[in-house]
Amino acid sequence: MKYFLTVLSFIFVLFVNAQEVEKDGKTYEVKKEKIYFNGEDVTATLSAQMKTQIFKDAALIAEKMAIKEKAEKEAKRLEKANKKAEKALKKAEKARKKAEKELKREQKLKEDVENKTKKLKKAQAKYEKLKKKGKLSPKDEEKWLEDLKDLNEKLDKAKKKLKDN
Repeated sequence: MKYFLTVLSFIFVLFVNAQEVEKDGKTYEVKKEKIYFNGEDVTATLSAQMKTQIFKDAALIAEKMAIKEKAEKEAKRLEKANKKAEKALKKAEKARKKAEKELKREQKLKEDVENKTKKLKKAQAKYEKLKKKGKLSPKDEEKWLEDLKDLNEKLDKAKKKLKDN
């Protein structure tokens, strides 16, 4: 793309300095206020009407080239703006995905805390029920207390993770 623009600019510079006008099957070259044919100055030999027509044609060609250059600059500016917009869109999309991921993570941590709380309450209720009925041996009671302690620690860890998030 850069090479294309460079070549196009180079050609434009050449045409700005010399406009080629085709009139009556002949190609005239207009440089500033002089008209050349096959490299020779023919300004003085041409009729006034022919000169005016060639200068008008050269002016039209120059105007068309100026419009074309302006359009190319505008296209380049729009392309840059488009790239900038795409970049901003990608950045926003990335931020959105990050926020979604963080939200999912937080929801997962909340669910984890809820599940561990339910599990602990259920285990405590079962322990209390068995203890109340007198169906726990000292060994079983020690095991239940250890299990409850582990569940309590896991719940505390889950709450800490949620709080740190």
